[in-house]
Amino acid sequence: MEDGIRKFPFPYQPYAIQEQFMQALYSALDQGKVGIFESPTGTGKSLSLICGALSWLKDYEERKRREAAALLQEGESALSTSPAQSSATPQSFATSSSAEPDWITDFVQRKAERDLVSKLKEDKLKRKKREERLEMIRNNVQLKYAMKRKSCEEDEAFKLLQLSKEEPTEASGDPEDEELIIAEYESDDESKTKSRFGSVEDEEDDDLVEEHVTKIYYCSRTHSQLAQFVHEVQKSHFSKDISLVTLGSRLNLCINEEVLRLGSIQRINDRCMEMQKNKHEKQQHEEGVKRKRGPAKSVCPYYRASGLQQLRDEVLGSVHDIEQLLKLGRETRSCPYYATRLAIPPAQLVVLPYQMVLREATRRASGVQLKGQVVIIDEAHNLSDTLSCIHSAELTGAQLCRAYSQLNQYADRYRSRLKAKNLMYIKQILFVIEGLVRVLGGTVRQNPHSQATQPGTEMLTINNFLFKAQIDNINLFKLQKYFEKSMISRKLCGFTEKYGGSGVSLHTQTSSNKENQRTEGLNRYLQTLQSSQSSAAEQQESAEAEKGLSASPMMQVEGFFMALTNSNTDGRVVMHRQGTLSESSVKFLLLNPAVHFAQVLKECRAVIIAGGTMQPISDFKQELLFSAGVGEERIIEFSCGHVIPPENILPIILCSGPSGQELDFTFQNRDSPRMMDETGRILSNICNVVPGGVVCFFPSYEYTRKVISHWEASGVLARLANKKKIFQEPKKSNQVEQVLSEFSRCIQRCALDSGGLSGALLFSVVGGKMSEGINFSDDLGRCVVMVGMPYPNIKSLELQEKMSYMDKHLVRQFWRFDLH
Repeated sequence: MEDGIRKFPFPYQPYAIQEQFMQALYSALDQGKVGIFESPTGTGKSLSLICGALSWLKDYEERKRREAAALLQEGESALSTSPAQSSATPQSFATSSSAEPDWITDFVQRKAERDLVSKLKEDKLKRKKREERLEMIRNNVQLKYAMKRKSCEEDEAFKLLQLSKEEPTEASGDPEDEELIIAEYESDDESKTKSRFGSVEDEEDDDLVEEHVTKIYYCSRTHSQLAQFVHEVQKSHFSKDISLVTLGSRLNLCINEEVLRLGSIQRINDRCMEMQKNKHEKQQHEEGVKRKRGPAKSVCPYYRASGLQQLRDEVLGSVHDIEQLLKLGRETRSCPYYATRLAIPPAQLVVLPYQMVLREATRRASGVQLKGQVVIIDEAHNLSDTLSCIHSAELTGAQLCRAYSQLNQYADRYRSRLKAKNLMYIKQILFVIEGLVRVLGGTVRQNPHSQATQPGTEMLTINNFLFKAQIDNINLFKLQKYFEKSMISRKLCGFTEKYGGSGVSLHTQTSSNKENQRTEGLNRYLQTLQSSQSSAAEQQESAEAEKGLSASPMMQVEGFFMALTNSNTDGRVVMHRQGTLSESSVKFLLLNPAVHFAQVLKECRAVIIAGGTMQPISDFKQELLFSAGVGEERIIEFSCGHVIPPENILPIILCSGPSGQELDFTFQNRDSPRMMDETGRILSNICNVVPGGVVCFFPSYEYTRKVISHWEASGVLARLANKKKIFQEPKKSNQVEQVLSEFSRCIQRCALDSGGLSGALLFSVVGGKMSEGINFSDDLGRCVVMVGMPYPNIKSLELQEKMSYMDKHLVRQFWRFDLH
């Protein structure tokens, strides 16, 4: 530090605003503030966050190490002093205010000193052991080679084992169905159950368990944004000595092809949990525990304690993004999903999506602990909307009827084997679902597609909705706890997958009439839903729906039940009746996102909220910070301009097109054919003169679909394709990287080849998967086109309720803070 200015290890000479950004960030972290940082896109915000935050972390760890060493030295010198010397002071003979004799006071004091010294020595030993292990992983090439050779040998052995196995025969039926039965449940039992994975850690390897070190959680909205951040860390001076772990869902991190083929995230999660359970049962069997006869159950070959520990150490040894994690996982034949979770406690920097930090249940499941840590939320301009979206829930009439039918079939099949408490809670769940269907104007005992409802929308408070549905006598908090402890949603998914199938036949070939009768109702119900999708034109669109037909919607039902436990003033329930029960829906709308953000702000040492633009900051502070109990004195603000000079940017506003047609993209006029044709002519002219990449943003997915369909019919799309290859934003998040790579390669090929195409055109959506955190640098984004403005529908009942809530609560709160 020179003249009060701290120097940061920036990879190149930083701009003045980058220096100011890092200084303000360091100060906010050091003082434990809530910082709002505004830095426009292209100003090096990610690199400034990395250098500022990691510089503070290194300094903080060094300071804590020095303080611990000084405290240890002081404690040891105090202990080396004899008791007689330490107590031979005039004060020691004075009468204590307590009735304790001096020798007891002295004994308690010295015991506390000994305990402190022991703890400091233990912490020092753990820290030294951790640092030595990381150093060994980073530098010992021979060890890495031995590990890789061992994993190759295990891979060969696994392949031979697979080849030697006989073809699995169809099971004659599993009358036990042990994995589908809910364990005995006692609602008054408050004891915390040990996590399944935790028990494996304790049984298999104590070295897997570590305590949390001081760390920084960096979160952003999409995986592409996280990958870009990791690449910036790899380019920084900290890449060699920082322990970084990237977290993701099973869909992003699973390497078991058999599980990935299931497609949906819910089915992948359920299959993974089932394979873990099978592994634990197999271990018990090997240890001599008698197992009931039945067909062999598959286990995941990538879930091994030794392999997980090896992969965890590899993850901590150097910086990896998700693609590199997947490659490492395949090389070591170890699961990246669980290895990254094991790496959280000793990691110094954890990179993860919004949901894993902002949702308490997900934090618990992922092993994310915020107490005393630092959280950096990037691309946070939509943080309020993200919180509202994460904690809102919606159910259609079709989902409710399917959940009711499946749970009813489940209860009928296992009635004789379920305990009374389980049956009682299942009946309560069925009662609540029936009430939700009834409030939509239908009944659970008929096909939802054939039930007509009176169209209309109604908005109610939580309490009024519970009264209207006649479920106000049910304790939803107890039901929520039952869902968590019994895992009934997962059990029902397994039951439906086993006995529901495609809705045509059972997965078992039993001739028992009784068993057929037990499940024929579920099959018949699924068949009626499938029969409604009979036209050939609709088959392609309904492929995804048919694929998920056998999956249980009970997870969504559980989420809606949880949403109803919010405070009456913090949310509303919207009932949309659309003509048929299957299309009608009931939705919980969160109005006060601060109630879920408050715990993050309370637990963390410091929270940094960063974005390209955070305006209006006063509204942001009112809605998320003041409402969460954060005082003005804890908040620090930083805002800077752009590093690019104005003459290097050419912003143009077009009010009319080439034919003179006035452009009017209001909701009433934007769908007119003339407006879409004129937009096509403008884009065609742009593509004729602009080389490289052109990115075109539309205000919504629905409008994008309409415009592209119209252009296909009118021939505009064909004319555009003659100049540039056309790409569209994918529907699935895990396809974004692939589309971006193809878009980039196409532009590079066109630059080298002087053929017909001059580059590529990408259609995207404002607020979509490709609108934030992606760097369209140089030729990738020579021109950006914005079609209209993404204004919300002012006539939306949900928007009006949100505005009414903010006018009523936040303005009053603002005046209270202003007066103080």
